[in-house]
Amino acid sequence: MRADAERTVRTILEAAERVLSADPAATMEQIAEAAGVARTTVHRRFATRDALIDALTEWAVRRLAEAVDAAPDASAPPLVTLYQVTANVLEVKIGWGFAMTRAGRSTMPEVVRVQAEIAAKCDELFLRAQEAGIVRDDVDLVWARRVYYALLYEASTGHGTEKPGALATLVVDTLLRGIAAQPAQRL
Repeated sequence: MRADAERTVRTILEAAERVLSADPAATMEQIAEAAGVARTTVHRRFATRDALIDALTEWAVRRLAEAVDAAPDASAPPLVTLYQVTANVLEVKIGWGFAMTRAGRSTMPEVVRVQAEIAAKCDELFLRAQEAGIVRDDVDLVWARRVYYALLYEASTGHGTEKPGALATLVVDTLLRGIAAQPAQRL
């Protein structure tokens, strides 16, 4: 019974993402219809529309954490891990766009906790990249993470028809090489 209930919740959340991405003002009834369940089923699982959106946000952030964890571990070269993390994260950000836009503004404790864990893993990866000579020694790694997050956001919201792998290459290349035609003089 529990597995069936979990499948129903997942079906509702996936439908909610699709429907709310197309129409952020969509009703619970429209979400139920898209999920192929009765409106009462949605209300039984989620008391309010806000509760559904909160659950959707938390679900998406957990998918993001899984995407980060699915990348090669510390035994792999940092550049390989950075590329795979980027591709995985972009796949989630593109697929869960509505929820991801809410996640950045969320104050829900679980969302904040998971995002902090993701940031810590990103910082560790950037430190490994710095120690491997991929990132300059004088780079502020917190700043690098913020720039990386901005690139991820831009790639995920303006992706057009490009696939996550191609976008990951663009993000990593832009992060590590910048946009200059040739290496810039130090300021």
